[in-house]
Amino acid sequence: MMADQNFKFIDLFAGAGGLSEGLSESGFHGLFASEIVGEYAQTYKKNHSGTEVMTADIRSLDAEEIRRKLGVEREELDLIAGGPPCQGFSINAPVRSILDERNHLFKEYLRFVDAFAPRAVLIENVPGLVSFEDGATLHAILDALAELGYGADVRILGAAYYGVPQMRWRTVILGLRGKNLPQTAFPEPVHHAPIRPNFTATFDGQSLVKFPTAETHSKFVTVKEALDDLPPLRNGEQGQPIKEYACDPACDYQKRSRVGSVGVINHEAPRLSSVNIERLRYIAPGGNWTDIPDELLPKGMQRARKSDHTKRYGRVAPDGLASTILTKCDPHWGSYFHYSQDRSFTVREAARIQSFPDHFVFTGTQAQQFAQVGNAVPPLLAKAVGLAIKSMLEEGV
Repeated sequence: MMADQNFKFIDLFAGAGGLSEGLSESGFHGLFASEIVGEYAQTYKKNHSGTEVMTADIRSLDAEEIRRKLGVEREELDLIAGGPPCQGFSINAPVRSILDERNHLFKEYLRFVDAFAPRAVLIENVPGLVSFEDGATLHAILDALAELGYGADVRILGAAYYGVPQMRWRTVILGLRGKNLPQTAFPEPVHHAPIRPNFTATFDGQSLVKFPTAETHSKFVTVKEALDDLPPLRNGEQGQPIKEYACDPACDYQKRSRVGSVGVINHEAPRLSSVNIERLRYIAPGGNWTDIPDELLPKGMQRARKSDHTKRYGRVAPDGLASTILTKCDPHWGSYFHYSQDRSFTVREAARIQSFPDHFVFTGTQAQQFAQVGNAVPPLLAKAVGLAIKSMLEEGV
């Protein structure tokens, strides 16, 4: 999708570019991105050729110099986006947090906000940010933004409510320069989905989760709808680098995924061990480790209660949602067995579940590719947030 050249943003802590991909789809044009991990930055560059990408520790970057090089006046940029590590930013942080240098990287994000003074800011993080230090960190973040002149607020968004076929939640902080954030700032859910918060969802007595309303009739996107047009593979099968689709697109999700695609890339099956293949024989779609005979289980799990670890060694239910895509689609940690093929997910399948379009290419080793996908913001969720920000900026609220 062509970005509206009138809306420009920079992405800090950019990763492989999931947040930028969604913002681009919503009509923003990326000017600059910063990412410390070389392989992540390489993937970002490959998919966002019009954006200047710096592979660097953000602490070494001069925000004012970058602003001048980009030819952007102060207060001219529309948006600074990013996912800086926030935990421990609070002055009340315990010693163990203060000693972790990553916990102060949020100050680097603020340094760029101070230098650019953008019209809006977007920060995404894990749901646990809300309860960290009993809310002190989140208070400190909102106070720091207020000191820079931003009216900011926070919500927790369920990705499945915005068309992403997995149980993933993200904390999103939005801020507007010189204005209070309106009630309509955060996108309304467009799908209903069987997801429930398993984390602290209130802050200062207010519920932060955006739930669908009674008028939201659209059903969530299922795993089968997300994956069923991809070519089947055997355990460990590599095949051609670019593969043909198994069939014509059967639903809107598949049609969207295939726009601009030349074929199926990053679709090679990891090789499962013989014992995992043996375990898999006993697991029905929607089942998990409790279906596996005790003698085939890892020793530690032979002693576990059947009610624990219900996602481990899970074969995902085709008509349900995937569990959260992590940096490894390791069956020992979640429901990463394919619903109808005796193998675990490929990078492309993980990317589909994250809502990446098929034209998005992941570089590096297979392990690095899985990490890039798992660490990303789902583009469809980012697009929904981007459209809400764009609407605010257009209305001049």
